[in-house]
Amino acid sequence: MSFLRRVAGRSLRDRVRSSVTREELGVEPLLLHIERNQLRGDPENPSLFQDGDIILGGIFSFHTSWKVSQDTYTHKPRPLQCNSLNFREFQFAQTMLFAIEEINNSTDLLPGISLGYKLYDSCGSIARSTRAALALANGNEIAYTPSEAPCVSPAQVQAIVGETSSSPSTAIATVIGPLNIPMISHFATCACLSDKTKYPSFLRTIPSDYHQSRALAHLVKHFGWTWVGAIRTNDDYGNNGMATFTETAQQLGICLEYSVPFYRTDSEDKIEKIIGIIKSSTSKVIVAFLSHKDMDVLIPELSQYNLTGYQWVGSESWIVDSQTAAIDKQHILDGAIGLSIPKAHVTGLKEFMLDVKPLNVSGSEMFTEFWETLFNCRLKQSESSAGADRECTGHEDLTGVQNSFTDMSLMPIFNNVYKGVYAVAHALHKILSCKKTCNNTVKLEPFTILQQIRKTNFKTKEGDEVYFNVNGDPPAKYEIVNWQPRENNIVDFVQVGLYDTTVPAGKQLNWQNKSLIWAQNSLEVPVSVCSEKCPPGTRKVLQKGKPVCCYDCVQCAEGEISNNTDSINCVRCHPEFWPNERRDACIKKEAVFLSYEEIMGALLTAASLFGTCMTAVVAFIFFRYRKTPIVRANNSELSFLLLFSLTLCFLCSLTFIGRPSEWSCMLRHTAFGITFVLCISCVLGKTMVVLMAFRSTLPGSNVMKWFGPAQQRLSVLGFTLIQVIICVLWLTISPPFPFKNFKELKDKIILECALGSPVGFWAVLGYIGLLAILCFIFAFLARKLPDNFNEAKFITFSMLIFCAVWITFIPAYVSSPGKFSVAVEIFAILASSYGLLICIFFPKCYVILLKPEKNTKKNVMGKGARAASP
Repeated sequence: MSFLRRVAGRSLRDRVRSSVTREELGVEPLLLHIERNQLRGDPENPSLFQDGDIILGGIFSFHTSWKVSQDTYTHKPRPLQCNSLNFREFQFAQTMLFAIEEINNSTDLLPGISLGYKLYDSCGSIARSTRAALALANGNEIAYTPSEAPCVSPAQVQAIVGETSSSPSTAIATVIGPLNIPMISHFATCACLSDKTKYPSFLRTIPSDYHQSRALAHLVKHFGWTWVGAIRTNDDYGNNGMATFTETAQQLGICLEYSVPFYRTDSEDKIEKIIGIIKSSTSKVIVAFLSHKDMDVLIPELSQYNLTGYQWVGSESWIVDSQTAAIDKQHILDGAIGLSIPKAHVTGLKEFMLDVKPLNVSGSEMFTEFWETLFNCRLKQSESSAGADRECTGHEDLTGVQNSFTDMSLMPIFNNVYKGVYAVAHALHKILSCKKTCNNTVKLEPFTILQQIRKTNFKTKEGDEVYFNVNGDPPAKYEIVNWQPRENNIVDFVQVGLYDTTVPAGKQLNWQNKSLIWAQNSLEVPVSVCSEKCPPGTRKVLQKGKPVCCYDCVQCAEGEISNNTDSINCVRCHPEFWPNERRDACIKKEAVFLSYEEIMGALLTAASLFGTCMTAVVAFIFFRYRKTPIVRANNSELSFLLLFSLTLCFLCSLTFIGRPSEWSCMLRHTAFGITFVLCISCVLGKTMVVLMAFRSTLPGSNVMKWFGPAQQRLSVLGFTLIQVIICVLWLTISPPFPFKNFKELKDKIILECALGSPVGFWAVLGYIGLLAILCFIFAFLARKLPDNFNEAKFITFSMLIFCAVWITFIPAYVSSPGKFSVAVEIFAILASSYGLLICIFFPKCYVILLKPEKNTKKNVMGKGARAASP
């Protein structure tokens, strides 16, 4: 035993000191000094006890507080004086006694073995809880005989049931962990207790808060509450639970506007500060990760400030607590929603509790206080209830009493105590190899019992399966409960759903077809957001210095959309698509090209056809009067060839109109280049004919012999052939092709013909320009030659128009967007074609049709004019 005491003493001094308040240390310091196998200090006696073959320990907080006394350090501190009897903990203790009695009466479980118990009152003190645990482990002997032999006595109890809260459970598990004494808690839910490196002997029959905290976060997310406040108990239960909730909430996009700690012993100033934070907040949902004790203290404080209208989300500790509901006189918690342990029933337990008699229980001093508090009376031969108005016998009937002891709403927690006791019993049954009888010779070791409890798997008489995972935790299942007020200030805890961690993710949250009531008896789900949801077509932009749930909604940029609510980023549309006006969908862009249906295309088509018709009329006139002097002058053959090429020039402009295709893209530029070279070649031939004809009239000139009709045809053919070669090379190396231009217009696709090789295009255009310049130069030189009808003058003017059109075409073509560049090119073709047609042929048609008297050889040669001159 000396070894056990050294380990226990060292664990207590090193680990529990941080959990004990100065006030508790001043009231009842821990005096476990181990010296020569002698225990110093006052022994700890159990509040309730019963002998048996095997003893089970229990630690419950039968009282919730203690009297504060000032330590003068002049005498030994007095024992802790407990007050404020806690009926709830009496219910837990009674459940343990019920399970032990049921096992002792059973012939199937531990036959022939009687279980006893020692139950200690922790009085709400962590230090006292730890001292009770050591008393259960070491015994209460005042002195031991000095001995050098090692202590081999077994532990006083084989397992400990309790504590109810997480913080004292943490302290107890730290102390008894090295001793391997199993500790099974029914209500300590802190996720920290799942750490087997720190708490190797701790187990529990209630799920870890790790699952509850995550379930609460998913519950909040389900209703779209992304801006919430939080209040937590300032102990292991609240701090660890809220830490997991906060982590999960962040992953789900939920923000905490505030998270404040609260403990039932906090000062008025601190409580007022908490209330001020709640009143100044903008969130309408409060997640309360509080113990029922803290909730019972906080509710009256909130009622004083009339803090109604908030939607409460509660943890399992208080959400189905009828005592908390009774305290809420101002209906602050109406409509609350939260998680609770699934409903359970233990047959015979209620009757057992209501049949308790204080005079029939070992440790009747505690039950005397309980009975007198329950009935507000003074038990005969008792002085503990001074001031009570009446006496009671101890045989009063509890059946008609309505208080927290007779309230069975915490049956799921009673069931946890029940399952914990049965888990120990099943482990002992296995170790003792029980069949019809048990092997009493087996030496019980705490570690063996601990290992067997971890492996146990059984079903209770109600059909509940009991087993523990590697962390000593049971499977996590929670009922979703809604506070629904009824008449006479009664609150119904209505189950509206289930959260089951044993099923795959995504299916864990299940709702029943029941209507929910929210804060202030509203039937509509409350809204608690920092910023309203961003509709499709916008994206979220975080507000500087605020949490991620506070943001502004900014419309998506041009070319981008968002088709989901609360989009973080906008998505750029495919190049062939463009956002609609709301910018929540991409619609196919309109294909833009110069078509025959639109006004500009129709006008250009009409101009082209009109030019073609005019050219045909002129050709008909010339053919009709082909034998007249004015037609025969300057090589009528070139005139007809020029009219034919002009017809092609007018018609080639039509290839630029309509949806671009591979053949139209290759045809439009090559047809334009070849026909215009043919046209300019004819004009150049006519200019050279005029110039050579007058040169040949000079004495001794024989120029016309070298530039006769054959040479003229060859020159036209040669000039045109060069352009044909350029076009063939262009089409062979890099021909024009249809192209979708997405850059010019944001919301439209421009269908155009890409040049393929810009060098080819500018070579074609440059060659036309070279021939036009040569033609202009020759015509300019021949403009003053004597003739009544000198064609060179008209060619000069036509070439001037031609060059002016194509010089202005270049900047206009480059700067015009989309289909307008095509229109500019068509306009240049038509303008230059009309210029040639009108300037060269209209004067002749005027003479042919309107001045036939001038259509004579004499007048054409200018002889009539010279004879008439003086």
